[in-house]
Amino acid sequence: MSGRNSLRARLLAGSLVWILGTLTVTGCVLGDLFRRHVEERFEAELRIHLDQLTASIELTPDAGLALRTDLSDPRLRRPLSGLYWQVDREGGDAARGVLRSRSLWDVTLAVPADGPRDGEVHVHRIDGPDRERLVMMERIVQPEEVVAQPLRLIVAADERGMTSPVREFVGLLVIALGVLAAGVIAAVLLQVSVGLAPLKRLREQLAEVRDGRSRRLEGAFPNEVRPLVDELNAVLQHDAEVVERARTQAGNLAHAIKTPLAVLGNAALREEGPLARLVAEQVATAQRQVDYHLARARAAAATQVPGLRSALRPAVEGLVRVMRRVHAERNLHFAIEAIPDDAAFRGEEQDLQEMLGNLIDNACKWARREVGVSVAVREGEVAIVIDDDGPGLPADAREAMFARGARADEEMPGSGLGLGIVRDLAQLYGGRIELGQAPAGGLRAALFLPAA
Repeated sequence: MSGRNSLRARLLAGSLVWILGTLTVTGCVLGDLFRRHVEERFEAELRIHLDQLTASIELTPDAGLALRTDLSDPRLRRPLSGLYWQVDREGGDAARGVLRSRSLWDVTLAVPADGPRDGEVHVHRIDGPDRERLVMMERIVQPEEVVAQPLRLIVAADERGMTSPVREFVGLLVIALGVLAAGVIAAVLLQVSVGLAPLKRLREQLAEVRDGRSRRLEGAFPNEVRPLVDELNAVLQHDAEVVERARTQAGNLAHAIKTPLAVLGNAALREEGPLARLVAEQVATAQRQVDYHLARARAAAATQVPGLRSALRPAVEGLVRVMRRVHAERNLHFAIEAIPDDAAFRGEEQDLQEMLGNLIDNACKWARREVGVSVAVREGEVAIVIDDDGPGLPADAREAMFARGARADEEMPGSGLGLGIVRDLAQLYGGRIELGQAPAGGLRAALFLPAA
């Protein structure tokens, strides 16, 4: 079944697209919000350091620069710690790195040419002492004592202090969202399986109806599926009624025809001469045709009815008892192998008896001492094998025995419809019959029918 026509695949595909899309957007939004939060805190810390530097810087009596107090963060006193400050002179005799933190050691930060106005704060990305990327924050201050030489105060920190937490958070977020996605997908799979379970049960019930184990759909179904079940049961009931009416009408028609035929036949038997013999022969032919077509009509109708199931064991045993009485003078031995209790034919019991009755009766007519019957179930069909120890049939003459009216011996009693009607009935049900040689040398008739 292709995914395009699968309800399960459609539900899963729609749910997966929605879940993965939602979690992806959620992950991107959360990651961006956390990144902004970290950047804001990072820049806020730099601003605090810059404010501390601004408040601590002072001019010495010899026009130099010094700090009144050290800045609070100990990283500023540890060489190459990743947190730095630097003071540059601006103006005519500009000088870079006039004063800098111990953490810079003997390195001077190369800052870009920029001209923020007094009090403004600018942020840049520059290279650090170890060629790492730094986030730099600067401001220009104008000391009151030295009007002509403004000071450029710079604070910088390793960018990894901002990007590393974001990277770690994104990694944990991906894992968390992945676990969440797996859990939600598992829940969706379970939900879809539970939601479609009534359809699976409906399919199983239909299979039981088809195989003859049930006549209608039974059991509790959800409200959404119940109308479908009711409609299917109504269709099954309607089909059964239509078929039953058709079979009844066919039987009535056959009875209506056979009654005047019987009257004609009886009248012909009371007379003598060529005309009487001709009438008797034609009446017998007409009766055979009526029996043949009635059996076909009954079987054709039965094949359209689901839920038919005919057990083989009682059918075979019942027919063997009848044949023992019919052929009592022959004193035949019936060898019946053990028939499985679950062996059943998916069709009308009357048609099963029609087919088996013809085959067993035919074997009894030709058998010398023994008739064998065996039943096996395999690959969705039942195989019924009937052997006799009679003279058998040559291979080139077996197919001709299926023709209507064909008889191996004209002196044998019978209508000549046996094998022909058996094959027609079997084919109507999707089965077949094969003729071969029995182990005792007689004829073997193997009948294959759909199993129920």
